[in-house]
Amino acid sequence: MTGPADPAEHADPAARPGPAGAAGRAGPVRVVVADDHEVVRAGFAGLLATQPDFDVVGTAHDGADAVRVCRARRADVVLMDVRMPGVDGIEATARLTADPPHPRVLILTTFDLDEYVYDALAAGASGFLLKDVTAEQLFAAVRVVAAGEALLAPAVTRRLIAEFARLRAARPERDGAAAPLAALTPRETEVLRLLAEGLSNPELAARLHVGEETVKTHVSRLLAKLGLRDRTQAVVMAYETGLVVPGSR
Repeated sequence: MTGPADPAEHADPAARPGPAGAAGRAGPVRVVVADDHEVVRAGFAGLLATQPDFDVVGTAHDGADAVRVCRARRADVVLMDVRMPGVDGIEATARLTADPPHPRVLILTTFDLDEYVYDALAAGASGFLLKDVTAEQLFAAVRVVAAGEALLAPAVTRRLIAEFARLRAARPERDGAAAPLAALTPRETEVLRLLAEGLSNPELAARLHVGEETVKTHVSRLLAKLGLRDRTQAVVMAYETGLVVPGSR
């Protein structure tokens, strides 16, 4: 029995939807840096300012300040420290992502503990990097997140998968958990499964033997059907619905 037809395979590339904030952006990416340590704030802001496609529009010393600055300066991306006095980075992320349009949040911290990873993603973060990244890795991360993609460091991905394994082992199977996936075509379901395995767009294109624009179309459509914001949320749903089981690959 075949599933619904998949028009994305034959769509006109010029008509295909792309990720939010990707090609077609007017002007540089507007970035805010939020960290309670002045040296760290200045360091990251200085690095980002060396790139012609970034505009550092503000800095913040705590979570409440980050929310205020991001809204006032209409930031596209905010680098958000986790541990800050008063309102921390997790709560600030939740406040920012509660009301669209909102900036993409890239969590940047020295802490790689499971609780921070899971809480940050649950709060609406689009990416998670440790502070020992190189300058080039930082630049690439901001560009990826600004383009509407999710970004997780490999070590963070492993911890996230381990957390889902622990949660699934601790709770009984829920009837109808996979019901939201019924709206997807077989191809979209396959794309979601591969997303959860951590494949990039070029890797997805190679695995599926299609062009990258077709992959972007599949991803955009499955996100729309499932009511998800970005690829990070798609990965979370793939594990929560049981489409992908930790350790099954």
